[in-house]
Formats: sequence, C-alpha cells, structure tokens
Amino acid sequence: MRNIFITGVNTGLGNALAVAYLSKGYKVYAVGREVPSILDKNPNFFFFPYDLSGTYMLKEALKDFIEKRSFEVAILNAGVLGEIKPLNQTNLMEIKEVMEINVWANKEIIDALSEYAFVQQIVGISSGASVSGSKGWGAYALSKSSLNMLLKVYAKELPDIHFTALAPGVIDTAMVRHIIHNIDERKYPSVSRLKEGNLQSPKEAAHLLIDTFPKLFEYESGSFLDVRTMED
Repeated sequence: MRNIFITGVNTGLGNALAVAYLSKGYKVYAVGREVPSILDKNPNFFFFPYDLSGTYMLKEALKDFIEKRSFEVAILNAGVLGEIKPLNQTNLMEIKEVMEINVWANKEIIDALSEYAFVQQIVGISSGASVSGSKGWGAYALSKSSLNMLLKVYAKELPDIHFTALAPGVIDTAMVRHIIHNIDERKYPSVSRLKEGNLQSPKEAAHLLIDTFPKLFEYESGSFLDVRTMED
C-alpha cells in the first residue's frame, strides 16, 4: 500500500508532505482549491479540485476519486485560522466558517474514506491551541478541540482505522508569520510564545511527521498527541 491521501497541499506543511512522499515513491492523492504548480507535472500526483468550505456534497464528490483505493495514511491537513480577536467580538458566522473547513469537511472526508476506500490510518493535523484556550484564539481553538473529539469518537466507531489528532509544533507558514508580525503580543501573550518557540521549516516538519506517523500506532486510537512532547 503506497498511496497517501492529503488535504491542503498548496503551501506550507501540506505541500512539503506531498513533496516528501512523492520523493519516496508514493502516489499522492490530494484535495484542494487549486493544483500546486510544482506538483502538477508529477505522474504520481493526483489532484481533485474542491473548495472544502463547501461541505454539502463533499462526500459524494470524492467517491470516484478514492473509490476502492487503499491508502496507507490519510492526512487531514487543510485548515484556516480565522481572525485573532476576543470571542465576544467574533460573530457566529465567522466561527461557522472556521468550523466548516477545520471540522465538518474532515467529517465528510472520513465518511467518504471509510465507505468508499480502504485506509489504515487517519491523522488530523491539530494544534496546541485545541487544549490551551489562549486569549484571542476562540474560533480556531474551538475548531481544533472539536477536531480532536471528532477523531476520538470515530476511533470508537471505526475500529479498523487508527485515528490520531496530532499537533505538529510551530511551523514557518504564512499563517504563523501573519500572527508573529501582525498580532499585538501585548494584547495576546500567546504570540510571544510563538516567537520564542522552535520554528520549523515546512520541510523539516514534514520529514519529522512522516517519521512519526508509524509510531502513532503505539498509542490508543483517538489520542491527541503533540510531537513536541512525544517520547522518542
């Protein structure tokens, strides 16, 4: 089984994961809005264009793309941050937009994979924000904590698939650079912790995660894990 399924491959971690797996001889099946130009010509890269905010029909839309395929791991990487601001200043529509991509799209994808394909392992890219409850991170934190529980429930309901919610550490992405350079750290102390933390390049993070994925089977399916605190 040498197939990988991944969402969010245009930039950042998802792109680096796709590149790394292709270099190892895997076939990569990806879903996203636009096909990344650096991967488009690779004969082992298969892309299904879809805006994951449109969750209505997502499961059925994926059917032909994944039907009867076997995947070693499905990486639910696509996600959005939302605006860093107090929760009482964040309206429900803004929260719903974040939840749509970070939670409900992943529910539809899991349903599609479990019904139409064969998958050994599903990893949802989570965040320390899912448990820290930091000021200003309301919509994002709610979505990632919901993702953690989504995977925990599915672990009980789909015992033939191993599920993990995995926080990958701080990665040098456009999202993180936006937070570091544009968000007031005096108002939101978590920004200081991001600045002081170990900032990985997407390539470094991708190789670390690829090495980590097989080790996740040592943990209970449905666990939330952080690569920064996992034992070697």
